[in-house]
Amino acid sequence: MADEHKHEESLPNLDPAVEVVERESLMEKISEKVHHKGDSSSSSSSSDDENEKKSLKSKVYRLFGRERPVHKVLGGGKPADIFMWKNKKMSGGVFGGATVAWVLFELIEYHLLTLLCHVMIVLLAVLFLWSNATMFIHKSPPKIPEVHIPEEPLLQLASGLRIEINRGFSSLRQIASGRDLKKFLSAIVGLWVLSVLGGCCSFLTLAYIALVLLFTLPLLYDKYEDKVDSYGEKAMAELKKQYAVFDAKVLSKIPRGPLKDKKKD
Repeated sequence: MADEHKHEESLPNLDPAVEVVERESLMEKISEKVHHKGDSSSSSSSSDDENEKKSLKSKVYRLFGRERPVHKVLGGGKPADIFMWKNKKMSGGVFGGATVAWVLFELIEYHLLTLLCHVMIVLLAVLFLWSNATMFIHKSPPKIPEVHIPEEPLLQLASGLRIEINRGFSSLRQIASGRDLKKFLSAIVGLWVLSVLGGCCSFLTLAYIALVLLFTLPLLYDKYEDKVDSYGEKAMAELKKQYAVFDAKVLSKIPRGPLKDKKKD
């Protein structure tokens, strides 16, 4: 009995508050593990959903094989903002200025040199008279700003034009080499259509029509993208069928050049 009494005295007396704290910490660890598993499962499920959405988007037909938004296709930046009417004041100003120029030069048949000379005459006369009139009415003369053409935008424009012109030359060279009959026929049809349009209207009218299309078609396509893509898919399928028939009846009977024979060998 004495030994049992000593053994009981040697055991530490556990405080009930300590037991409660230990139980709470144990429950917190269990809950953290459960939450961690739930977060990992939810994150994995969300990533799976995103992957499924991406795969579905990749499977959806886009007109001309487009993989980027229309804004990015137009080059992004300020020019794309103007064509997509992101900045309505700037877009309206550019479109209105182009319309006024087309009306002046095409409908009224005003000449560019005559217009520039008349505008300069009016500006110089108004500024000259205003500068001299301020001496009599005791007011400050008008502040005429100094106009300088910045170098960097012009260099960027010239570089962009150079790249596009070189790309066009390389495309024409590939077409003229006789390696791709499909591109050759497309180029011939496109040039023939342009020649017909050039006979119907002037170059300025064609440029204005192209500008109007740039200000309207991308905006409408961005708004009704899904409907246009569905119709475009049907049209492309029909064109492929017609091209397959044309290839079987006409193109396959044309003698092939030596380049294609060498590639097959």
